Amino acid sequence: MKKIQSDNYQILIGKNILKNLDLKSYSKIAVLVDEKTFIHCLPILINEHQKLKQSTIIKIKGGEKHKTINTVQVILKELVDKKFNRKSILINLGGGIIGDIGGFCASIYKRGINYIHIPTSLLAMVDASIGGKVGVNQQCLKNNIGLFSNPTSVIIDTTFLKTLPKKEMQNGFAEVLKHALIADKNLWNKIIKTDFDLLEWEEIIKKSVEIKNTIVCSDPNEKNLRKKLNFAHTYAHAIESYYLQKNNPISHGEAVYIGIMLESELSEINNEEKIQIKNYILSNFKLPLIPSKNELLKFLIHDKKNLNELINFSLLTKIGECTIDKMFSINEL
Repeated sequence: MKKIQSDNYQILIGKNILKNLDLKSYSKIAVLVDEKTFIHCLPILINEHQKLKQSTIIKIKGGEKHKTINTVQVILKELVDKKFNRKSILINLGGGIIGDIGGFCASIYKRGINYIHIPTSLLAMVDASIGGKVGVNQQCLKNNIGLFSNPTSVIIDTTFLKTLPKKEMQNGFAEVLKHALIADKNLWNKIIKTDFDLLEWEEIIKKSVEIKNTIVCSDPNEKNLRKKLNFAHTYAHAIESYYLQKNNPISHGEAVYIGIMLESELSEINNEEKIQIKNYILSNFKLPLIPSKNELLKFLIHDKKNLNELINFSLLTKIGECTIDKMFSINEL
């Protein structure tokens, strides 16, 4: 088992490590799940912790279109009805959406109760569960309501990867690719030389988490260096908002792959690197239709990072290095 210290909590990574979940000191326990993790993941967790059979199970609908204040109200009502107090804990068992909305609810309920992330998707393992960002969407705007709030701990048990179809693994891999491009050229070179199905997932997860954690710990509230993690996401969030408005949400990973290509084009890297990045993505992953840049502008102008009506990007200087606060006007885009 790998232990990584992140600010004031620990990240545990390994196989069959759910037994490390310490719940003795809590007055009440709730487990937040969606329809899929209720069926595929909750039994695995309860098998390791029989005490959880008596816990409150809160099941919500999965998907970005349900990551809203309405769902927050459903979760908070359940906590109130079951008389949860400030010595209670919420366990978020699921992917990035469960972690985002569960962490948000725990952080605002009675001005904050403890919560634990147990990510079950590759995307949540390498990205969403790390760094203390929690929140929900508003009026098709991605993560427009949220805050910084650290979990009590993050337990990344790679056993849950067995519950995922290949498409979900590919979805999560977009964030691994991003981490390699902004911080680790050796990891990038290893990825492009290895068949996707032959990647060593536990090692990939450890490396990806280490990259994100190092950046987050240097800048917890995204005042400076943490902005590097926004590479590919200015366009990605606009693309997600575009498809949400059409009531046809796409996966976060699909949006990030497109964002990587679009923001690589804006970056000051050489043409050979731009072609290498684009060819790798297009030859390995099936993507939805890429909206025109004009169609994305109305979402880009609402991006949280914008300043003085300029769109704020984090862009590559070369593979393995990233720079922040690269500003573009609407006309330039």
